[in-house]
Amino acid sequence: MSSFRAFRIHQEDGRIAARFENLTLADLAPGEVVIRVSHSGINYKDALAATGAGKILRRYPLVAGIDLAGIVESSEDPRYKKGDEVLVTGCMLSETHDGGYAEVARVKGDWVIPLPAGMNAFDVMALGTAGFTAALAIHRMEQNGQSPGGGPILVTGATGGVGSLAIDMLKTRGYRVVALSGKPQAEEYLRELGADEILPRAGLDLGTRALETTRFGGAIDNLGGDYLAWLTRTVDFWGNIASIGLASGPELKTTVMPFILRGVSLIGINSSVTPRDWRLKVWERIGTDLRPRHLKRIVTRTIDFDELPQAFPGYLDGSVTGRTVVRIG
Repeated sequence: MSSFRAFRIHQEDGRIAARFENLTLADLAPGEVVIRVSHSGINYKDALAATGAGKILRRYPLVAGIDLAGIVESSEDPRYKKGDEVLVTGCMLSETHDGGYAEVARVKGDWVIPLPAGMNAFDVMALGTAGFTAALAIHRMEQNGQSPGGGPILVTGATGGVGSLAIDMLKTRGYRVVALSGKPQAEEYLRELGADEILPRAGLDLGTRALETTRFGGAIDNLGGDYLAWLTRTVDFWGNIASIGLASGPELKTTVMPFILRGVSLIGINSSVTPRDWRLKVWERIGTDLRPRHLKRIVTRTIDFDELPQAFPGYLDGSVTGRTVVRIG
């Protein structure tokens, strides 16, 4: 196979340096399936990795990008054949294995997921890790008894990729959705996605008691820190909190009271290291009962591969709303 373009991250003199390079298949980490990549996306984790703002990569150099979609070029895994339309999200891409910001990727067969029926490469990268994470959170919550009858679900970090898609998916499932956001200008956007109520972050009283008055049937949390602690104190009996992010901090200061007196469950969501049977089930649901209705509205930008480096800063300063799809091939 001839050379191809890739956006690769190096560590040089203790600093992160990311740039476009021409690679060959021999430069990529081993795997059974070679994919001609057509689309990828941008996640907060991608911005951290490419800029060095967060320690994501565990070895260098690596091709960046935790998501990819495209067509199988060749496969030593009998489950896939040349021409199959597939996707890969997470699975340690751009951490220990070369990722999706390349015209060609080589990955392990167990990581590869067939495209859900009725969806194309653009659709699944409009979702990407963000959409998979949102769907996995809802799936795990419902496995643990969450239902629309249990009360409204609060989504924090509502304008981000995970938050936006979670709102859309929850509404599709019949939940009443409350969006917590620090962006007053985004109210119209959030209501278009299905938010029934907008709760501003500014001036929000988080309280100090071990148990506060119940307000929510459950929550999908992208913030962590004091906001997650507040949620443990305000989610109703037998409600679930899916913990996804730590934009407001990694510490959790709470008590056991919500868990032993209200039966609240705190569910950790790791979208990168997820069992294959869970992945298959969640992507099946993304194509059916969790399929977002407003994907075109959530995709606020579509960029070409060349524009990728200029897109990262907006994720670090919090100015990005929705999802960005990257056209690779």
